[in-house]
Amino acid sequence: MPSTDRSACLPAPDRPAPTPVGDSPARMPAPDRPAPTPVGDHPARLPAPDRPARPPEATASARGRDGRGRDGDGQSVHEEPGSGEPWGDGLIARRVNEATAAEQAAAALEVRSGGSQTAAPLAYEGALRSRLDALRELVGLSRTRLDSRTLSEAGRVLDEAAARRRLSGQHTVVAIAGATGSGKSQLFNALAGVTISETGVRRPTTAAPIACSWSDGAAGLIDRLGIPGRLRRRPVQSADAEAQLRGLVLVDLPDHDSAAVQHREQVDRVLALVDAVIWVVDPEKYADAMLHERYLRPMAGHAEVMFVVLNQVDRLPGEAAEMVLDDLRRLLDEDGVALGEYGEPGATVLALSALTGDGVGELRELLGQFVAERGAAARRITADVDAAGWRLRSVYATERRTGLSEEARDEFAARLADAVGATAAGEAAERAWLRNANRACGTPWLRLWRWYEDRREPPTGRVPVRSQADEEATARQRVEQAVRTVSERASAGLPAPWAQAVREAAVRGAQGLAEALDELTARAGAPEGRPPRPGWWPVAVLAQASMTVLQVLGGLWLAGQIAGVMSPNLGVPVLLMVVGIIGGPLVEWSSRLAARGPARRYGQDAERRLREAAAGCGRARVLDPVAAELLRYREVREQYGRVMGVEALAR
Repeated sequence: MPSTDRSACLPAPDRPAPTPVGDSPARMPAPDRPAPTPVGDHPARLPAPDRPARPPEATASARGRDGRGRDGDGQSVHEEPGSGEPWGDGLIARRVNEATAAEQAAAALEVRSGGSQTAAPLAYEGALRSRLDALRELVGLSRTRLDSRTLSEAGRVLDEAAARRRLSGQHTVVAIAGATGSGKSQLFNALAGVTISETGVRRPTTAAPIACSWSDGAAGLIDRLGIPGRLRRRPVQSADAEAQLRGLVLVDLPDHDSAAVQHREQVDRVLALVDAVIWVVDPEKYADAMLHERYLRPMAGHAEVMFVVLNQVDRLPGEAAEMVLDDLRRLLDEDGVALGEYGEPGATVLALSALTGDGVGELRELLGQFVAERGAAARRITADVDAAGWRLRSVYATERRTGLSEEARDEFAARLADAVGATAAGEAAERAWLRNANRACGTPWLRLWRWYEDRREPPTGRVPVRSQADEEATARQRVEQAVRTVSERASAGLPAPWAQAVREAAVRGAQGLAEALDELTARAGAPEGRPPRPGWWPVAVLAQASMTVLQVLGGLWLAGQIAGVMSPNLGVPVLLMVVGIIGGPLVEWSSRLAARGPARRYGQDAERRLREAAAGCGRARVLDPVAAELLRYREVREQYGRVMGVEALAR
């Protein structure tokens, strides 16, 4: 166990006491050494004049009781090679020696303008560009059918994709996120090679995102994150290390489980804008429910742009680190996070110690390869499009076949025809044709008898007549039932918003449909006046007239013989009368048989005209608007299929 004797922290009697580390008053610079440039929003601290080198005991005291680079307040202290004294100024704390003080101070200045270089903008190519175009078209087609809240995430993805495209394609923005005490700021400093982000036991330690850029031209990307100039840094690296991470913009975030609400809001805001994220967990809180349920599980589709780092493995004895790492992989698998093992795409999982430096080099190498690919931004946008598409699945995708079948259309037309009485109108037209044929070709005596019967007993005494109001009410009910049935069939299987749009289109078309059908019935029904006569009617009329003439002639002949006016001869007049009496009904019966076919065709034509008129009215008012909504849904479903990269949905 390290010694807890505080006497080791006291300065030697023959040496001046070292200036306290932390929030100490400003130090006056030595006359033979340039003052370091102030960093951040803290006052510049200048080295005390003629300050002697710090004894080893004081250095050991600064490292703290655990001997692992933490001071008495639990604050991590990083040492540069060859340095023997600590340097701390609160937000920006680092160690410098006299030989490299000016160089390191200049290298750690805020990056306010991003340098004079102008980086080329990001370019989306191939499938991603097609998917973004399809998503934009999908949102445009859906604005009148879906509420803005449903489309908000898709609109945000389009906006962020457009904003990211205008910015540098040579830089990759990676955020370091983690819970309280996970050591993400330590890892941030270890990757930067200089203490940039404050670490310590005070919680929360990091109050605002801090950006560190390894090359110029990233100002626009950092501006997009809303990080002010005073929180922008450049790392202190060797030429080789700088080349390894060239193009990296590293962002240290506040704790995602911070007690301060504004800190959590900043984390959520920045995580939605960065290209990739490094999740830092520690052995105690790697299974924290907030981390997995609020972040890792919803972001499972972003596994290719995620690093999951188990930090502080130096605190785990023996094989405990491997056991914890395996359990972490198990939890990630339950979250749906694909692990990038054996060369497969997915999240990179590794263990390290930011304090001792174990594993940091491996992470730096993986980050260098990741940044060199220049594909993180496109993969992040692709994952965002996937996530937005899956959120919209319930309003676009369906497992059932949708549309309006021909059977449903025919049934709708038949219901409207029944509502206007097309069948009854056709039968009435057929009866009218037959009645006209009977009047034209029947015997005079039979027509006289029917006329007498009609005068003696009116038709109202035999056929019950319904009032016009009852007929109109029944017809209106049939029309409403027909519209309701066809709208239900057309909307069956559709997602709720589109099914509602189809039903609303049908209801709008049904307004005034009954009145329009009444007008069509009056115009398209049987024509007024007598039905047309076929060519054989004059022959039948002439034959019937001849039979009547024979009857009259035979009767007069017999009457003349009885009166003695004419010579007796019963054979001829009787024969004439018999021929006329038998021939008249025979002609009438023959004409009736011959009239059935034309009468039926006449009635069918009348019924067909009425059915076509009713079907045309229903199609124009109901079926066409419904078909338009179904066509719009088919278009958006095709666009949704292109967004999701599923051609089966597009067909």
